[in-house]
Amino acid sequence: MTTEDFQAIASTVPKEPGVYRFIGPDDSILYVGKAKILRNRVASYFGERKDRLHRTRIMVRKAARIEFTIVETEADALLLENALIKTLQPRYNILLKDDKSYAYICIKKERFPRVFTTRNVVRDGSLYFGPYTKHGQMKDILALIRQLFQLRTCTLNLNETDILAGKFKVCLEYHIKNCKGPCVGEETEEEYNEKIEQIKNILKGNFAEVRRHFEGEMARLAESMEFELAQQIKDKLKSFKNYQSKSQIVSTTVRDVDVFGLAIDEKEAYLNYIKIVNGAIIHTTTQEITMNLDDDAESLLTYTIPEIRDRFNSISTEIILDEYIELPGVEAEVVVPKIGDKRKLLDLSIKNAKYMLLQRKKQRMNNANKETPAERILKTLQSDLQMDRLPMHIECFDNSNIQGTNPTASCVVFKNAKPSKKDYRHFNIKTVVGPDDFASMKEVVFRRYRRLRDENEPLPQLVIIDGGKGQLSHAMESIDELGLRGKMVVVGIAKRLEEIYFPEDSVPLHINKKSESLRLIQQCRDESHRFALRHHRNRRSNAMVGTELHEIPGIGDKTVQQLMAHFGSPKKVRQALASEIAEVTNLSTAKKIQDWYRSKDISGE
Repeated sequence: MTTEDFQAIASTVPKEPGVYRFIGPDDSILYVGKAKILRNRVASYFGERKDRLHRTRIMVRKAARIEFTIVETEADALLLENALIKTLQPRYNILLKDDKSYAYICIKKERFPRVFTTRNVVRDGSLYFGPYTKHGQMKDILALIRQLFQLRTCTLNLNETDILAGKFKVCLEYHIKNCKGPCVGEETEEEYNEKIEQIKNILKGNFAEVRRHFEGEMARLAESMEFELAQQIKDKLKSFKNYQSKSQIVSTTVRDVDVFGLAIDEKEAYLNYIKIVNGAIIHTTTQEITMNLDDDAESLLTYTIPEIRDRFNSISTEIILDEYIELPGVEAEVVVPKIGDKRKLLDLSIKNAKYMLLQRKKQRMNNANKETPAERILKTLQSDLQMDRLPMHIECFDNSNIQGTNPTASCVVFKNAKPSKKDYRHFNIKTVVGPDDFASMKEVVFRRYRRLRDENEPLPQLVIIDGGKGQLSHAMESIDELGLRGKMVVVGIAKRLEEIYFPEDSVPLHINKKSESLRLIQQCRDESHRFALRHHRNRRSNAMVGTELHEIPGIGDKTVQQLMAHFGSPKKVRQALASEIAEVTNLSTAKKIQDWYRSKDISGE
């Protein structure tokens, strides 16, 4: 995206806390970020900051669009950002893992794995969770893990042979009950790995599995009359629940659900989807829906929900909606909550859908009322020249000759204030002898507009003649002869003082030198001069190497160029067989060339 692209949508970006996503042209998510005020944060990517990272500039340049999800608080935005990054793994977020300013929690790949923090990612099969931008957050998670589970902290290589041989001794961590002594065989590898699996669940956000693990342990110990140990498990479960309440933006009572919020009006609809797995939001998106005349909310939801669930591989058995509907073929229960955490989720989803609907309407209104730079320039030109119509189609003429040789002219075309090069035309002067710019201008203007008139092609609103009163007067003679006066505005521009002349008006118009309309006229004039000069140079080059061929009746510049490119010189064309010349042109042209050379030989020239 460019700065201009963002400015076009800036007014539609919300001023609320939330999460933004930069989306690539292939719909891949490039980056996920959070913001207290979304509009301010997103706008910062398109400013003139010189300290912006190179990879950030690349990411912004590759993005095709930006999507938003609104939440209630800045804390909710942070938690949703973390959940989406872990699930979606956007390319430009993942790059942070090698940044020394961020830390990770590592579960080391080894017997009796250690759990520790690190800033170095080693590709040895170990698991890394993060990055954690706040040290306090990571410290709280590690403290919880160590409170819930007794893990080793030593760096010993606890292979089975050395443990059985009794090569290790317990350390202080064992005596203060922070470790169960796997180094001396007092804890089996299976028991230890069960704790590691629960730690993985915590770090992945699978809180339900961890909670069930502790509840099962507590029930087992109570059943075997080990009440003290059961109380310890109960205390750990309480600590875990306290941590979980800080780590989610939804209640622990909400498990695997799909939430759909719909915003609809007469012509369009937007459906927001929130996917929740194990109590954590792992995906959110808003889908635009094109409506037919007879569509209502129920028909839209019936059609769209199965498609979205299939796209995001949802297997949730519960769907939250604002009103009950039947969903044929969907193996899930439709729930319409009135209060509680599920209702809060539904309200959040509806809020995002309504916001998207209102902002797209606002964006369309802005685009309809917004004047493009080209429209602004053309309106200024229309005002300066006092034209009745907007000059969407402009044509400009220029002559080119040096010491009267190979006179040529050009006509360049501008449409919507931009060059339309496919419509450019150049002319070889046919009826004028010698360096007569006035007569040459009269000829090319006549030839140009006779053709447009005869072929019923649209005429330009504005014609610009490169030159003063003389060229303009001769151009108008052709316009009058064709009966086109009044059907288009014709002006001349004098090079010296950039004066604008009108037919039959001796007093020129002086447009402000800084005016955009004058710059457009100058651009047309300069482009016609460049185009005419290029064609004139080509003609002079051809004349220098192909004079003989140009003398042959019925042989034009294009044919001469083809012959010279193939044979290299007029002499070789003269010596060529008719069949050889016909391979470059055609048999009729080959016969004309050979007949002309034969007549020259007979006459002795």
